[in-house]
Amino acid sequence: MAVMAREAWTDERLDDLNKKVDDGFAQVDKRFDRLEGRFDARMDKEFGELNQRLDRMQLALIAALVTFCVTLIGSCATLVGVALL
Repeated sequence: MAVMAREAWTDERLDDLNKKVDDGFAQVDKRFDRLEGRFDARMDKEFGELNQRLDRMQLALIAALVTFCVTLIGSCATLVGVALL
């Protein structure tokens, strides 16, 4: 049997629905506030570790670039020296 939708809503029913929705959002806000405090410290720690890792990687890339440049200059100098002999 099909249930027919109610065509008219009374003011009391609309007020009840409004209160129920507001109460639901208030509970969600409380949950987020509770979780936010826990995750802030953890996120700060995790991002701090990530920044340290990125800094170490950047230093390694700079060291590799310097090594490559020194090797290239040394190779060119060796080739010039051999060509002059």
